[in-house]
Amino acid sequence: MATAPQADVGVFGGSGFYRFLDDVTEVTVDTPYGAPSAPIHLGHLGDRTVAFLPRHGAAHQFPPHVLPYRANVWAMHSLGVTNVFGPCASGSLQTHVEPGHFVVPDQLVDRTWGRPDTFFDGPLTHHVAFGDPYDEDLRQVAIAACRTESVTVHDRGTVVAVQGPRFSTRAESRWFGAQGWEVINMTQHPEAVLCREAGLRYAAIALITDFDAGLEGSGIPAVTQEEVFAFFEQNVETVRRVLFRALAADLPATRVDPAPGF
Repeated sequence: MATAPQADVGVFGGSGFYRFLDDVTEVTVDTPYGAPSAPIHLGHLGDRTVAFLPRHGAAHQFPPHVLPYRANVWAMHSLGVTNVFGPCASGSLQTHVEPGHFVVPDQLVDRTWGRPDTFFDGPLTHHVAFGDPYDEDLRQVAIAACRTESVTVHDRGTVVAVQGPRFSTRAESRWFGAQGWEVINMTQHPEAVLCREAGLRYAAIALITDFDAGLEGSGIPAVTQEEVFAFFEQNVETVRRVLFRALAADLPATRVDPAPGF
């Protein structure tokens, strides 16, 4: 019987990141939760095997509220991944967090609904500890990668995950900002908590693409999808450099305490 492929580190990100890896192979993974967003691309960075999965699909066909999050995380787990980075385009809720900056969040607020967001729907029940939603060791790796690449990085911050696919109203945006939260995004929940349940270390790397609609004093019109995509494309090389710097760093060798069944 052929040995299943294995990987050391995983990335939920854009479909173009794997192009700069060596000896890339495409792997189809079956999961109890259906197919992941796309086949996983395995490649090599030095002596490290990296698994890339575009969270929105190869053609960006999955909007954030219907992403197969459980299948994506299960697939990474089944490949033996220990550490997962989640680069993501995000909006700013505070004037000092500007477009082009990076944020490595340390906290998360969930404002989504109806998404399958646990592996424990019964009869087995497990209440995962989630007071600190992001792995601190992996966060420090991401922060160091940003600084080494000379990008402006905020070494902590709270990301509020909204349902999407629509952007926030100005009133919603003002409310989020008034809580002191820095970043708004549509995919961090349940991606982060599912990684925690599976015992995978997870850190997000948020590229700020825009000021959110209700940001006081920004004087900007409401953001559009086209503007967000265009800004991300303009900065994708910077994201790639930061990510590859993190992937090549010393990473934790063991998973965190997995939930029962993992």
